[in-house]
Amino acid sequence: MIKLIKIDEDSRVPKYKQIVDSILQNIANGNLKINQKIPSINSFSEEFYMSRDTVEKAYNILKERKIISSIRGKGYYITRTKLESKVNILFLTNKLSSYKMKTYSAFINTLGANAHVDLQIYHCDETLFLNILDKFEGAYDYYVITTHFKTDELKHLSFTDEVVNAIKNIPQEKLVVLDNIKLGTGDDVIKIYQDFENDIYNALKEGLSKITKYKRLILVYPDKAVYPYPRRILHGFRKFCVEHEINFEILSEVYDDMILKKGDLFITIEESDLVNLVKQIRDEEYVLGKEIGVISYNDTPLKELLGITVMSTDFNVMGETAARMILNKEKGQFKVPFNFIDRNSI
Repeated sequence: MIKLIKIDEDSRVPKYKQIVDSILQNIANGNLKINQKIPSINSFSEEFYMSRDTVEKAYNILKERKIISSIRGKGYYITRTKLESKVNILFLTNKLSSYKMKTYSAFINTLGANAHVDLQIYHCDETLFLNILDKFEGAYDYYVITTHFKTDELKHLSFTDEVVNAIKNIPQEKLVVLDNIKLGTGDDVIKIYQDFENDIYNALKEGLSKITKYKRLILVYPDKAVYPYPRRILHGFRKFCVEHEINFEILSEVYDDMILKKGDLFITIEESDLVNLVKQIRDEEYVLGKEIGVISYNDTPLKELLGITVMSTDFNVMGETAARMILNKEKGQFKVPFNFIDRNSI
């Protein structure tokens, strides 16, 4: 089998990528069959005079894509021979919230049987994000990524210089960026984005007639969160309040035993703050939607069930559009709709 592998010493393509490509090509043309044994890492490195780490990186990529598997004491075997007919996609997101999963579900449902998708979570951790990209460099046809990171002080960052440099290593025609249009990428990149500052500004404007019935508008913006939120949300909120001369306040959380007053209208972002706030409103026997109002950021089935007014990106559209653009080999950018959904809480 080793005679089937072609390594070009003069090529600028990394050798681990050449190994992966050569094995895939041999699978595609029928030279390698399912359950066929392939050389060990040591045999491969000795035959081609390359480091063991290089071969191991190639084999790990093939294992992650479930093209090969290892059996202890026996070696490596071909386990899949039909992947080449599908589009192989890495979906790299910062967290597994209910609305992120809504995007992911819409994405894979729209792709249907046309693609194989691997989901990876980096928890807003820059180091983990960079390690995942390095590990899977060259392994996929498309890389669908969101870029939300946190500093040591738990502040939000859209990207860092290291993140930008790592993303530049991905061929632009293979890159799909979700959420962040500010990332410096070219015209060949698919961008499905939110405009955090203008989204909240325009949504609040849509609800202006109801908002002005309240005496004070209070945004509960988590100042320090495990998964921090873009500060552009704050900028859009302040812009709306100043332009419309609305009395406002910004809190970092819904405090236990918080002082509530008739005429308060709260905007919550985290679901834990929403639950705590609604509980306190009920305990104090205020009438939700009349004496005290609540608007929540990002819709979920629970909020719909409870009749909570929301401002929300259409996460289904985000996932569906990303999948459609991949399937149709489209390029360009798409602004995801952001809606004010009026229910019973204001």
